[in-house]
Amino acid sequence: MKKLFVNEVIGDTLVLDEEQSRHLAKSLRMNVGDMITVCDGAGSDYGCRIEAITKDAVTLEVCYKQTSDSEPDVKVSLYQGVPKGDKTEDIIQKCVELGVFEITPTLTKRSISRPDEKQAAKKQIRYNKIALEAAQQSGRGIVPQVNKMLTLKEAVADCDADLKILFYEGGGEPIKKILADFSKDKAPESIAIFIGPEGGFDPEEAELLQERGAVLATLGKRILRTQTAPVAALTAIMLLTGNLE
Repeated sequence: MKKLFVNEVIGDTLVLDEEQSRHLAKSLRMNVGDMITVCDGAGSDYGCRIEAITKDAVTLEVCYKQTSDSEPDVKVSLYQGVPKGDKTEDIIQKCVELGVFEITPTLTKRSISRPDEKQAAKKQIRYNKIALEAAQQSGRGIVPQVNKMLTLKEAVADCDADLKILFYEGGGEPIKKILADFSKDKAPESIAIFIGPEGGFDPEEAELLQERGAVLATLGKRILRTQTAPVAALTAIMLLTGNLE
């Protein structure tokens, strides 16, 4: 069933805004009587029937409410080294589909692209729109937030995940072993993964992350592109934590 996100659902009737109404009626070509899932972005899904379609708005009848079953039981935060071009857009789309909780573009020493504050703010608006579209397409229960761009030092200070993993081209432990070792006491409820830009992480940056509790990890013997690595890392984590079953 198609899914749309709204700010909140109150009562038994919901009127969509102009953009959502146009998307439903024009792009999705839905009609009166069709069913659609509406999500409040907080983990609740609402089964709705299209009650009326006018030129300016679509009115829905709320038929039932249920907890979304599409969210992973581990919150994975991605700190992505800022890459060149539009690679960040692809990373956001694929990682949202796979179940990422939030994404923070991160400036590192080897980041070639270094947008100023105004450029970064403009990009953030677009990035969050991409996250919304990917969340709707993949049936998520939340819309993962794309946060303000941070420096690596700011990102390290910001991160309070149970488990921090630095995927490092200089070598590290297999992700399966890291998760198994950590989970001997208690499975992590939150995981932060750090991925470098095209040139990877500077050794001093890797040392900083280790000092703050990050574990060095490897994604195998092959060198992955910066836009491939987060997808591979997230897929491995979701599989090993039982969130791809």
